[in-house]
Amino acid sequence: MHTLATPEALLEKLASRLQALLHDKAIDDPLMVGIHTGGVWIATRLYQMLNATSDTFSEPLATLDISFYRDDFSRIGVNPKVKPSSLPPDVDDRHIILVDDVLHTGRTIRAAMNELFDYGRPASITLVCLIERSGREL
Repeated sequence: MHTLATPEALLEKLASRLQALLHDKAIDDPLMVGIHTGGVWIATRLYQMLNATSDTFSEPLATLDISFYRDDFSRIGVNPKVKPSSLPPDVDDRHIILVDDVLHTGRTIRAAMNELFDYGRPASITLVCLIERSGREL
């Protein structure tokens, strides 16, 4: 019988893999950015887990609302729950960990990267998602 992992177990596994990746790539002081809405709760938990074992992050968790950056913005209109983005004023040469809940078409990630590049040019962007679905459009 196959048992499903609990969300906490999945997050612990994700945190462990992310910590190993940061170590292997010698990335110091990355900036973690959660995408509203689903990515923020995952990013919050990962941020807490990684900072509990070591001081992985020197800055608070950043958040991104990509509503105005979506390519289907004119079709779907303004989301009534638009939240402000909270990023440092400059992301030049920063290693960004971009967190979302589900990777599906790739449109949310593209919009998030467009917004990030309006703040500067990161050294790298590492995508972290809890679930990956098929159906990539980008």
